[in-house]
Amino acid sequence: MRRFYQSAATFALSLILPGCYFTYSGPLTENPVLVRPQTGTTVENPVYVPLSPQNYGAVFEKTIDVLDDYFEIAYTNRYDGRIETFPRIAPGYEQFFKPGNPNPRDRLQATFQTIRNRAVVLIQPAQDGGYFIDVSVYKELEDLPQPDRATAGAAIFQGVNSVERQFEVVDPSVFESNWIPLGRNHHLEQLILHRLRSECM
Repeated sequence: MRRFYQSAATFALSLILPGCYFTYSGPLTENPVLVRPQTGTTVENPVYVPLSPQNYGAVFEKTIDVLDDYFEIAYTNRYDGRIETFPRIAPGYEQFFKPGNPNPRDRLQATFQTIRNRAVVLIQPAQDGGYFIDVSVYKELEDLPQPDRATAGAAIFQGVNSVERQFEVVDPSVFESNWIPLGRNHHLEQLILHRLRSECM
């Protein structure tokens, strides 16, 4: 019951102070450089970067640098122009200091559900010079048969081992059936595109 009151108090505080997570400063990995998109302005996806062919390495490295602030990089291929990231759990209002969810509705949804984001970026040369950077951020919802660590109705003395050894197979071809695709996270895509346009020009 105490955890319920703590969660309710944290949620109430996050509703009272909605802008706190924009001004909090801390470790760079949890608080990347925040670029607030101007209201009403959207960047086309893919974004066009007018640079010469000699600057491809700089564009590729800057794209990795921007993505690295939000995700952990899983795969890069400079020749293919492809960058993929590991999935990352989206923060809710209880983690107001993490700016991983720029949209208040997505942040509220991530408060009560386990949602993760993963990104795929493609860098393609344009015909008349420059590059197109296509950013796709996919949103997924965790599907569990029952609430995780639910103790309601269980016996006081449980026969479960305290140490659970779960061996994960690290293979990109393995499909995770406990995650439901929810489409794309356009707000996080716009945040990354704004940063790429401002830093690659």
